[in-house]
Amino acid sequence: MNGILNFKKFGLWLSLGLLISWLFSCSPNTGSNSQELEFWTMQLKPQFTQYFQKLNSNFETTNESVKLRWVDIPWSAMESKILTSISAKTAPDVVNLNPGFASQLATRNAWLNLDEAVSSQVKQTYLPQIWQASSVKVCEENNCSQTTFGLPWYLTTRVTIYNQNLLQQAGIAKPPQTYEELAEVARQVKEKTGKYAFFTTFVAGDSAEVLESLVQMGVNLVDENGKAAFDNPQGIEAFRYWVDLYQQGLLPPEVLTQGHRHGIELYQAGETALLASGAEFLNAITNNAPTIAKVSAAAPQITGKTGKKNVAVMNLVIPRSSDKLDAALNYALYVTNTKNQIAFAKEANVLPSTVEAVEQYVREIETQETTTSVEQAKKISALQLKDAEVLIPAMDNLQVLQKAIYDNLQAAMLDEKTVEQAVKDAAMQWNNS
Repeated sequence: MNGILNFKKFGLWLSLGLLISWLFSCSPNTGSNSQELEFWTMQLKPQFTQYFQKLNSNFETTNESVKLRWVDIPWSAMESKILTSISAKTAPDVVNLNPGFASQLATRNAWLNLDEAVSSQVKQTYLPQIWQASSVKVCEENNCSQTTFGLPWYLTTRVTIYNQNLLQQAGIAKPPQTYEELAEVARQVKEKTGKYAFFTTFVAGDSAEVLESLVQMGVNLVDENGKAAFDNPQGIEAFRYWVDLYQQGLLPPEVLTQGHRHGIELYQAGETALLASGAEFLNAITNNAPTIAKVSAAAPQITGKTGKKNVAVMNLVIPRSSDKLDAALNYALYVTNTKNQIAFAKEANVLPSTVEAVEQYVREIETQETTTSVEQAKKISALQLKDAEVLIPAMDNLQVLQKAIYDNLQAAMLDEKTVEQAVKDAAMQWNNS
């Protein structure tokens, strides 16, 4: 589940273009008479097997004509498997994806248009800004419209997990709350302990955390026409922040070659003092590195001068090719209704996405005492939700924008070009894509 917090890999984009650029003008597949409804999730077994067995059994009891088949796919395999299944017309009926990846297929009309399938009354049960996160412009024969392609499911807001011992050794009384403070903490940790304060990846196609940091620092990535909006003093300042940290030796050199999982490994090994992740990841640290877990605590998400904080969204999408669209929609609405969202949020230490569920969940957690780091992180994450937003809206070719920015940031870090030239080149690369 850690993948949601970093807004997961955007892989296989060339394959996407080659495999499905032609596909979604085709008619839905109506050849199957099977009453089996196939539901794919991402890496939720075995931890939540019991939850889904009960959930699905209850649905089958009240929908006797439907038999559910739950398939859980590893994070690393989901993109290739969903692309392959769509191209082969064997896609599942309901799929758990994130808006970033799902939007790339939405622009090719892969998913059921929920603006047409779901009533306005039902739409209003979900948080408005989260509903909007699964919306993208879709064009067919020169007619373009904003289309909602996913039902909001569970959410996380990033928290700062920190190693209390390492910060204490560096003479730091409290974890940083802003990027400005983070730079100073990075210097102190390196000088006093010889270790790095944190790791964040600059590998295109991996975590979007650095991309989100630019927004938090006050940078607009694209304008209303989709053109680069970061070739300006704000963009230069944000690029320079990361370039300076790297060139001053305050970032591990592997930030240029390793993905976000390496950052997790470094923190669990006690080699970094800070980890930006979700509250639920403290459970994984407890299992994987109990010694580090004992000295770990949680603090609010680091942000820039805008004060913006991210929320990561997981949704459910329905392939338009399904021959069981009504049953698929009923099931997706069932999984994401208020009752079931609250149950899953408590089970998984994540956040719900319906208005009623969030209000109830926050009320409960505000009154709870926090005696463990997991409870502390969970409370911080929930209370941040009112100020959190999707920092990078779903857009076509988001992976191209990320690559343009990350590649040029890397070039500036390696002193292959100036910061100003890196910004200009990244903007040009995006505008010409």
